Amino acid sequence: MNEQKNKTLINFKKAQSLLGKIMEMVENDEYCVDIMQQNLAVIGMLKSANMMLMEGHLNDCFSKVIKSGSEKRKQEMIREILQVTKLYNK
Repeated sequence: MNEQKNKTLINFKKAQSLLGKIMEMVENDEYCVDIMQQNLAVIGMLKSANMMLMEGHLNDCFSKVIKSGSEKRKQEMIREILQVTKLYNK
């Protein structure tokens, strides 16, 4: 597993762990602001993981397509990247 993929996986695992703690906080009727702060921390981890995935995709998959010279596939990948970026920014 490459280093970038490993860092991304670590972020997902941390977010998963923190999500479990947030659910416990809700079940235990803990203070709402504390829960919201933890929720925002998870959102930050997931956004960070998403950016790592995008960086890896651009450096690996997209780079290979550019080198292959396939204009059709390049345009498909550009559309995919734009679609994901639009979802990210919602």
